[in-house]
Amino acid sequence: MSNASRPRAVVFDLGKVLLDFDYGILARRMAPLSDLSAPAILAVVNQTPLLHRYETGLLGDGEFFEAVVAATGFRGDQGRFLDWFGDIFTEIAPMVALHSTLVDRGVPTYVFSNTNAHAIRHVRRVFPFYRRFTGEVLSYEVQSMKPDVKIYEAIERMSGFGGADLLYLDDRPENIAAGASRGWRAWIHEDPDITVPRVLSLMGG
Repeated sequence: MSNASRPRAVVFDLGKVLLDFDYGILARRMAPLSDLSAPAILAVVNQTPLLHRYETGLLGDGEFFEAVVAATGFRGDQGRFLDWFGDIFTEIAPMVALHSTLVDRGVPTYVFSNTNAHAIRHVRRVFPFYRRFTGEVLSYEVQSMKPDVKIYEAIERMSGFGGADLLYLDDRPENIAAGASRGWRAWIHEDPDITVPRVLSLMGG
């Protein structure tokens, strides 16, 4: 495969691609100090309009905490809640190894994530691989979430690349479709055993 046919940068979604996460961990920890059961707490904090507002930067840490307290009756302090809120991630080892391989080869790599400020603070502190990315575009910073156009434009501006120069990996079909509509090489990620060799083959083995 010639160098001309290879992407010039790789864009990674974070959750479910490089890091698994489980808001159930947070809900189970909160339940003994709350008025709601763990499943009911999960319904408050996981992929809800409240989380959407936090991840688009419309709420700060304190405002998000106060809204969660109002909804759940949580009786712990903000520090404990935020510690638990961040501590829901585990590495997807083959995908982290893929990222390391690309970085070692000099390929620019970018984080492209719907996320919030506290989660990223935790990830930066706990997972060394994150600090090796060339750059990051995060929903709470640009006040736009995938698959909105604005956040895709932000990656193109930051990287200086567009179209087929970008290889994009994400676990959500609607996000992949938005990237593909811009001419990106956008691949749905479901299984590292499929994604890793496919990426390495495209990037020259």
